[in-house]
Amino acid sequence: MDASLTEIGPDLFRISIFAPDFRIQFNSFLLRDDEPFLMHTGLRKLFPQTREAIARVIDPATLRWIGYSHFEPDECGALNSFLGIAPEAQAVAGLIGSLVMLGDYADRAPRMLADGEVIETGRHRLRFLETPHVPHCWDAGLFFDETDRTLFCSDLFFHPGDPEPATEDDIVGRAREAILGSRGTAFGKDMPYTPYTDATFARLAELEPRMLAVMHGSAFRGDGGRALRDLAQVVRETHGRAA
Repeated sequence: MDASLTEIGPDLFRISIFAPDFRIQFNSFLLRDDEPFLMHTGLRKLFPQTREAIARVIDPATLRWIGYSHFEPDECGALNSFLGIAPEAQAVAGLIGSLVMLGDYADRAPRMLADGEVIETGRHRLRFLETPHVPHCWDAGLFFDETDRTLFCSDLFFHPGDPEPATEDDIVGRAREAILGSRGTAFGKDMPYTPYTDATFARLAELEPRMLAVMHGSAFRGDGGRALRDLAQVVRETHGRAA
């Protein structure tokens, strides 16, 4: 499984590895800046491929910040591998992620972020947003690049296969098909519908992102606010109490 590398925005690179056994892409995102930021480390076993792809853009040893959404192998499985090669690198996560997860797992202490806290990487400003159980897990959080209006949205808009790096087509339709196709299976129960789900989606939509950096599937260029509102309706219909 080789990694493909695509510049999907100014200094924003999508690293994608298609796993045929799972029939999905594992995507990481590298933001090239004075203090380079990596969103998702990928699986520990895929560390060599991810590192090699990063090396086509920057020296991996210069990584400064490593973000992820929630504690899962595809989100941060290779974290300690990257900490081992990048002496200044530091994971960034919210309160639960830092204390409960990374406090024991990470080989180097993380930087704990408050909800709404901003990291400046040089030209870019990355705002951390607590999003418990969106897409899932109580430690979940997302990052929003205020400079270029990119939302690193993790498993939101998941769609299977090995699609194109970026699209302006209907990404909500793809996500809806994936959700409906997984109903009745364990994968169809990955996003709990809570009293906070609608408010979290509304908060994300208010950011009006122009790019949605999707972890499993194509990135989306366009009206990200509308896409998030439409996805919220899909989740409400398929995961809500009346579903």
